[in-house]
Amino acid sequence: MAASLQEKKDASVTLGITGMTCAACANRIEKNLSKVEGVKKVSVNLATEKAAIQYDTKQATVENLIEKVEKTGYGVLEEKAQLNIIGMTCAACANRVERALKKTPGVVSAAVNLATETASVTYLPGQASAEQMIAAVKKAGYDAKVKGELDPDYEKKMREKAYKKQKIKFAVGAVISVFFLLQMISDIAMHYGGSFSFHMNPWLQLLLATIVQIFVGGHYYRDAYHAIRGGSANMAVLVVLGTSTAYLYSLVLTILGSERMLYFEASAIVMTLIVLGKLMETRAKGQTSEAMKKLIGLQAKTARVNRGGKEIEVPVEEVVSGDILFVRAGEKIPVDGVITEGASSVDESMLTGESMPVSKKAGDAVIGATLNKTGSFRFKATKVGKDTALSQIIKLVEEAQGSKAPIQHLADQISGIFVPIVILIALVTFAVTYFAAGFTPAMVSMVAVLVIACPCALGLATPTAVMVGTGLGAENGVLIKSAEHLQSAHRITTVVLDKTGTITKGEPEVTDLIPYGGFSEDDLLAISAAAEKGSEHPLGAAIVKKAAEKGLQLPNVMEFEAVPGRGIRVKIEEREVLIGNKKMMEDAHIRIDDVISQMEKLEEDGKTAMLVAMDGALSGLIAVADTVKETSAKAIRMLKEMGIETVMMTGDNRRTAEAIARQVGVDRVLAEVLPEDKSKEIEKLKRAGNITAMVGDGINDAPALAAADVGIAIGTGTDVAMEAADITLMRGDLMGIVNTIRLSKATMRKIRQNLFWAFAYNVVLIPVAAFGLLNPILAGAAMAFSSVSVVGNTLFLRKWQPVS
Repeated sequence: MAASLQEKKDASVTLGITGMTCAACANRIEKNLSKVEGVKKVSVNLATEKAAIQYDTKQATVENLIEKVEKTGYGVLEEKAQLNIIGMTCAACANRVERALKKTPGVVSAAVNLATETASVTYLPGQASAEQMIAAVKKAGYDAKVKGELDPDYEKKMREKAYKKQKIKFAVGAVISVFFLLQMISDIAMHYGGSFSFHMNPWLQLLLATIVQIFVGGHYYRDAYHAIRGGSANMAVLVVLGTSTAYLYSLVLTILGSERMLYFEASAIVMTLIVLGKLMETRAKGQTSEAMKKLIGLQAKTARVNRGGKEIEVPVEEVVSGDILFVRAGEKIPVDGVITEGASSVDESMLTGESMPVSKKAGDAVIGATLNKTGSFRFKATKVGKDTALSQIIKLVEEAQGSKAPIQHLADQISGIFVPIVILIALVTFAVTYFAAGFTPAMVSMVAVLVIACPCALGLATPTAVMVGTGLGAENGVLIKSAEHLQSAHRITTVVLDKTGTITKGEPEVTDLIPYGGFSEDDLLAISAAAEKGSEHPLGAAIVKKAAEKGLQLPNVMEFEAVPGRGIRVKIEEREVLIGNKKMMEDAHIRIDDVISQMEKLEEDGKTAMLVAMDGALSGLIAVADTVKETSAKAIRMLKEMGIETVMMTGDNRRTAEAIARQVGVDRVLAEVLPEDKSKEIEKLKRAGNITAMVGDGINDAPALAAADVGIAIGTGTDVAMEAADITLMRGDLMGIVNTIRLSKATMRKIRQNLFWAFAYNVVLIPVAAFGLLNPILAGAAMAFSSVSVVGNTLFLRKWQPVS
């Protein structure tokens, strides 16, 4: 018996490992996985690049195992699936679908978003499939489709179809409710001695109320059935219990021919009001995704392609990589590619935010969805379909909108137990009121409690704000990877900025050439340019560019070696050449005493001075200057006004770094930091209690970006897949940092408002209903509009404007 119980606790999983290069890698992963509590057996196979793990499900999870592999320095093969979930009505439904997906073998994590009616699922390829996930959702009592499956407009069409169906149901319910309202007005008038009289036969009331219960509210009965069958309760259960109680009570009295007051109007009008609320909520939720609609709307619909020697117009979906396309003036560029013939100017503002058109000629890259302004050209398609820059942006925003912010976890926990608690309160209300005032008041109070409670408002409070916030970010060139990072950004206390390409333009120019040892300026420049030709550093590129401008003949380089944090070592015609900083020269025992004062003067002017040595002797000094971006000083000033400390971290020497720091007003300077030490500096700041944001170019700064609480990468307009960063600024402008933090603060403020009203609504009105102070019809109206008020409040966030 004990053995069988243990078997139930044990599970096996096979992880695809990336990044292994040798047996030592496999051993290291195996050793570290064995250390995870609950892991019983591990086998890592270098040939198949897989790790087979047996573990105790009570002590470990797949997430724990993946986290350990990643901390060891390797990756795990994972895939993401986006599902459209059909049939959810409240937060309890979302929680139920999420639990069902998480229980599916091979699923690593799942996040279900009530506002977008989608599920974002991370799973292990080969161990889980979309079909298995859909089956799990169906078993939970709902339906699912792979997002965008077969029809790219599937989601939109489903929403429109559901909206139309709800409108018809509401229209039927509204017409019937008018008759019940007239009867209510008549009863009130007669009670106070009025002359208005309108009375319906009880059997007619039964017929009309039955139409409302079955046709108008029939889907709530189905939802409630599926929820109860699955062992949970949701909003539909409350609606069905509340309206059915009033309906069945009146039905029994009608059959018995009793003269007591009927409550058909309560069941009919409440159900109609709830359907109205859902109708308005659906419409409001549609407005929260306006940003996504705008992004999708940017895509070109057709393309002019050369096929068989003829230019024909085809849907953009039919363009394949390698096609030659023709674009006229005033047309959108259909896909990403490289110009092969012609020249033009292109408006790239939708990606970069730059209002000035960019000149394009043969060999230049063009981006899909940007606007060709003047000339016409032909270009070769390089990225099509889901690979284009715009498609990548849309995918990133969709994933962010489908993710969950940490602040939502409390609402999820409460909504998970909300409905059972409300049912318990309703039963207690009925029992207490029954003994105090009789059956009818007890029933009315119980119905009011059931109808007033609304878990929907709790479920919509956070995701709707996340949708609008991430969408606004994308519209303004700020790509936020997930709701977690959107939330984290508002807590930032320290912003760490890389210098080159972040504070400065990253386009340095040679300003000074000072030769030594009999070399001329051109000799010094030619040798340096030849050496730097193999370097990817911006300073090296400036030297190569200067030599090209002067038309210098460059000697051949035989060997090249980059020395991190020092410089480069090359061989030119059997002679060793060193180009780098003082540390490099000191390591090579090259005397530089005669040029130290010149170096310091150049560095005090904000220039970067590089020493050149050949065959163990100093050959010269080259100074390069990089200009500061126009908005850097303003952005740093605004960050300081927000109470945020600014730190510049660079591998450059202290004098140059401090000169740049003075220009832009940075609080602190961390100079001469080696690339591998940048992440250590971030960790130091975090240990000191700072909530850090690291801002860099996403390449050399990747470890530091990953180490920071929030990693912010400066993009180029097309480089949107920056894995190390949590947030990408498409426009390469430091004002993007200011706007990111402002947007995060505005979104969090809206989330807190929504949660406050959602909690306050239930905390205040449920007791009011329990004490018999709320008519069921008013309770239904309040419940119907609670979700609408939360979504409506979120829509005010769309008024947020960036600063520039």
